[in-house]
Amino acid sequence: MTPSHFTFSSTFLLGLTGLAFHRTHLLSALLCLEGMMLSLFIALSLWTLQLNATNFSASPMLLLAFSACEASAGLALLIATARTHGTDRLQNMHLLQC
Repeated sequence: MTPSHFTFSSTFLLGLTGLAFHRTHLLSALLCLEGMMLSLFIALSLWTLQLNATNFSASPMLLLAFSACEASAGLALLIATARTHGTDRLQNMHLLQC
């Protein structure tokens, strides 16, 4: 495993463990998701550069577009929950309650 592959796989796993273990606030969960998407974007970009394949060159941009859509939807949910519940703590929100 090359050092770049190790770096990006470890950053992805750090984001995943942060998402799994630090679920107190919705904002911290969203930041962990963004870190995971950023590591995937950089890894996919380096992969297409290493292969010198032009047919995969649109894949990182497509991933970045989906990441931006995910971030905007997450921020909209954060604002909606902060307005309705008064906080972004995940323990205070019940999924079965409206």
